[in-house]
Amino acid sequence: MDTITVEELAIPAALDGPDAADFIESVAVSSAVEVDAYGTPEMAITADELLPSYRNQQYEPKRLFVIRQDGRIVARGVYHWVTGEPDVAWTDVRVLPEHRGRGLGSAMAAHLVSLGRAQGRARLATYVPSPDRQGRLDRLWSPTGFGSLPADNPEVRFLLVRGWTLEQVVRGSRLALPIPEADLRRRLDAAVLRSGPRFVRHHWADHTPERWLDDMANLYTNMSVEEPSAGLDEPRDEWSAQRVLDTEANNADRPDVRLLAAVEDAVTGHLVGYTELAVPRDLSAPVSQRDTLVLPGSRGHGLGLLLKLANLVTLQRDHPGHPAVLTFNAEENRPMLDVNEALGFVPIGYEGAWKKVLSYPASE
Repeated sequence: MDTITVEELAIPAALDGPDAADFIESVAVSSAVEVDAYGTPEMAITADELLPSYRNQQYEPKRLFVIRQDGRIVARGVYHWVTGEPDVAWTDVRVLPEHRGRGLGSAMAAHLVSLGRAQGRARLATYVPSPDRQGRLDRLWSPTGFGSLPADNPEVRFLLVRGWTLEQVVRGSRLALPIPEADLRRRLDAAVLRSGPRFVRHHWADHTPERWLDDMANLYTNMSVEEPSAGLDEPRDEWSAQRVLDTEANNADRPDVRLLAAVEDAVTGHLVGYTELAVPRDLSAPVSQRDTLVLPGSRGHGLGLLLKLANLVTLQRDHPGHPAVLTFNAEENRPMLDVNEALGFVPIGYEGAWKKVLSYPASE
């Protein structure tokens, strides 16, 4: 068998430079794996959508690795972490379906684990799609008690034999568009009535108004710990107003529009919830439902449903023509799944959230 070489790629500053071809090819590998796993071209992602997150080295550093065969990139791996968080890092391994079973995934996975050990990480996390196309009966259940994966799937066996443990099952869901306008408006009016006059909605695209920078930093920080993460022990990711500005500047050339709806508590004058949609310029591509959060002290007023309905109204008014909205939620996150199901989201696939605890030789 040929020697397997794991090669690190430099992150290009832009996609029109001479060093961008490998990055573009690596994204195509990742996209092909997602499309194959979920069985829909709507899971495809483009290099210009992904590049800004790789340039965000100040706050969320990423390292990108590939394996080539006959000069072609056939596998890629990502290792990333959050600045200031010493315990956990995230990994991602993708191998083109037609090149599996040749040791490429094993080589890439071992390389990423070695990086975690070199950094002294306590644990690693990864999210891996698990197709269930044949309705297999032998299941691996999440320790949360919500959701399961086909136990004999290749990726499940791959992770288990290498010491990873399943911590959570994540559901991918799809909302077909358009939603009848009259129904959407009727439901939004009902949600406004339920929430009452205390909560005031605000909307913007791409750039957070200056008055809300500190509040959005607080919401983003809380999102990192309020989203259910089971046994992954996701770390608290601290945001500041400057980080919000830096992230928006970094995303300025993304080929999508970020629609954000937020809700203010009129008593305190602070934002207590938000939701975000990423809307591609390509009308054939689906919209991505990003994070949604209502702070614990403001729950029980239907604000999550209110925010999502309001943002869908903005989406269909200002950016009509997309086929669907896609979103991902932990199976144990029943409150958010209730909101999504009420809106009409239906499951399209599942992925496992896995953890590997790293061990180190005892010091002598």
